[in-house]
Amino acid sequence: MSERGPSAAPTEGAAPGSPPPSPAAAVPLTAARRTGLLVTFILGGLTALPPLSMDMYLPALPEVTDALRSPAATVQLTLTACLAGMALGQLVIGPMSDKWGRRRPLLAGMVLYVLATAVCALATTTELLIGFRLVQGLAGAAGVVIARAVVRDLYDGVEMARFFSTLMLISGAAPIVAPLIGGQVLRFADWRGVFVVLTVVGLALTVVVWRSLAETLPPERRQTGGVGSALRTMRGLLGDRVFAGYTLAGGFAFAVLFSYISASPFVVQEIYGASPQAFSLLFGLNSVGLIVVGQINGKLLVGRVSLDKALGAGIATITVASVALLLMSTGVFGEVGLVPVAAALFVLMSAMGLVLPNTNAQALMRTPHAAGSASALLGTSSFLVGAVASPLVGIAGEHTAVPMALVQLSCSLLSVGCFLGMCRPWRPREPLAA
Repeated sequence: MSERGPSAAPTEGAAPGSPPPSPAAAVPLTAARRTGLLVTFILGGLTALPPLSMDMYLPALPEVTDALRSPAATVQLTLTACLAGMALGQLVIGPMSDKWGRRRPLLAGMVLYVLATAVCALATTTELLIGFRLVQGLAGAAGVVIARAVVRDLYDGVEMARFFSTLMLISGAAPIVAPLIGGQVLRFADWRGVFVVLTVVGLALTVVVWRSLAETLPPERRQTGGVGSALRTMRGLLGDRVFAGYTLAGGFAFAVLFSYISASPFVVQEIYGASPQAFSLLFGLNSVGLIVVGQINGKLLVGRVSLDKALGAGIATITVASVALLLMSTGVFGEVGLVPVAAALFVLMSAMGLVLPNTNAQALMRTPHAAGSASALLGTSSFLVGAVASPLVGIAGEHTAVPMALVQLSCSLLSVGCFLGMCRPWRPREPLAA
C-alpha cells in the first residue's frame, strides 16, 4: 500500500484531518448548491433501494420458510443472493458510469430491477427465488453505486460529509418504513405481496429518475478506455492504503449491521416470541436511532470535529455493543429478556450513523477522478462481507443468538483494525493523485 506525504493546508471550514478539496471540485460544488429538494429525495430513494429490497421482506422470512418448505439457513440465502448481486453489480456499473455518464446505466439497471422483482413475486421454489433475488440485486446495484457517484460529482470535503448525513435522513427512513409495510402487507396477503409492493416502488422511482435526474458527469470528465482501463483504475484505488482502509473499515461495519438484519427476525420472533408487527416496530425504533445520530453527525459534528474522530467513536461504540450482546447471548448475565437485548441492538444501530457517512466521505474525498469506480469498490466490499456474514448468523439454528453476536464482534474488531492500522488517522496525508 502506498504511503503519502504531508497534506496541504486544509480549506477554510474543513474538518481537521480531512483532505483538502480538489480544484476540479469547485464547479460541481457550485452546481450542488443549486440542486433542489427533489434531487436530494431522488438520491435518497436510490440509496434506500437496498434496505427496501431487504427489510420489507424480513417479517416474511418465517412465512417463506414454511410456504416453500425450506430450512431457515436456506431461506436466508435469498438475502445473501440479493446482497451478493448488489456487490457484484456495483463492480460493473460503477466503472460504466465513469465512462458513459450516470443516467444511462442507472436507467437500465432500474428497469431490470423492476422486472426481476416482479418475477420474485411469482417464484414457486426457493431455488428460483434465490436466483431472481440475485438478479434483483445485480440490477438494484445501479441505484446505490450511482447515487454515491453523483454525490461525489456535486460535492467535496465537509459539504460531501454533510450531504451523506442528509441522505441518511431519507435512506435511513427505509428501514423504519419497510418492515412496517412488510408487516402490514402480511396481514392482507402472503409473502408474495411484499414483492408486488417492491415492484411498484421500483417502477415509480424509475419514472422519477427518468424525468427529473439530470446528467452530473460532463463528457470532458469521463474515463476513456475499456475493461483494462477500468481494472487499472480500481487497482490503483485499492493500492492506496488509506482508501483501502476506509473501504474495509466501512465494509466490516456494514457486516455488523447486516448480521443484525439477517438474524433479527429469528432472534426477536423465534427466541423472544415477538409478533411480526412487534418486530417491525423494534426494527423501526433502531432505525430512528441511526437517523438521529446521522443528523447529529451532519448538523453538529461535521466541521467542528474531525471526521476521523467521529468515525472512531462510532466504531468503538459498535464494538462495545457487540461485546454486550455476546455476553448476554452466552448467559453471562443469566437469562435476559428482550429489553436489554433490544437496548444493545439500538446502541449498535445508532452508532452506524457515525460510521457509514464518514467512511463514504473520507474514501470518496480521495478519488475525485474516478467516483464511479471508487463508489463501486466501497459498495462491493460492504455487500460482499455482508453476504458472507448472513449465513453465518444462522449456522447454529433459529434458537440461539450466539452466532449473531460472534459475527458482530468479529467484524467490529476487524473494522477497528483496518481503521487504525491502514487509515492511521493521527498522521497527515494528501489526496490520492489522479
